[in-house]
Amino acid sequence: MTAFTGELTSLTLVILTAVAFAAGFISSIAGAGGMITLPALLWAGIPPLDALGTNKFQSVFGTLSSTLNFFRKGHLDFRPLWPGLLAAAIGSAVGTWSVTRLGGEQLRTLLPILLIAIALYFAFSPSISDLDRKPRMGNGSFNVFIGGGIGLYGGFFGPGMGSFYALAFAALLGYNMRRATAHTKPLVLATNTTSMLLFMAGGHLLWGLAICMSVAQFVGARLGSNLVIARGVGLVRPVIIVATLLVAVKLLLEA
Repeated sequence: MTAFTGELTSLTLVILTAVAFAAGFISSIAGAGGMITLPALLWAGIPPLDALGTNKFQSVFGTLSSTLNFFRKGHLDFRPLWPGLLAAAIGSAVGTWSVTRLGGEQLRTLLPILLIAIALYFAFSPSISDLDRKPRMGNGSFNVFIGGGIGLYGGFFGPGMGSFYALAFAALLGYNMRRATAHTKPLVLATNTTSMLLFMAGGHLLWGLAICMSVAQFVGARLGSNLVIARGVGLVRPVIIVATLLVAVKLLLEA
């Protein structure tokens, strides 16, 4: 697939930068920022692999912003996450390598079903709350299977990855939603950084656009993570439900 050789208008650049700000804000809360930025990049006429690479680059900085904010305010403990970070990076490398050689059409078909299932779980599950619950899986198994598995998906396609991680932390490790959202961020960061480096090595990145969107993502994510810390599940749950259902409907209509 050839690299993007066209020119983006100033208006398109401004719109995509504004979209990145909104995505950073929402992603720090609900982890669905890629569902906003990737369709916008494709709408602008950017080829899929270049869109994926640019999307990974700008999302890294939004996730870094919210990760630092959660850590600075004491809502994030890195110690149990290191094996999961390694598994996520390995899974992401395999997924990114695969997507540069295959395609994401089958995942596009499956994704709306997964998103609707996640929205229903967040809407009705009693484990989604501001209280910690008894874990259903050990940290070791969680790091290997969940970190590596979602990392593989994140490298291959990516949108909705943060929601998948948050769901796993809440359902399998018993984390409350504030804590689950905070601990999702380093895993997403490891996944996206690995994928970004591989896309960069393949030349699938629009540097000027990526830098503008990265700055907007960073600011939006800082504001959004502050709201998560202040509001907890009262904010996270409805945003995830609405965001995932809207994107699922959009993908179904496009299909």
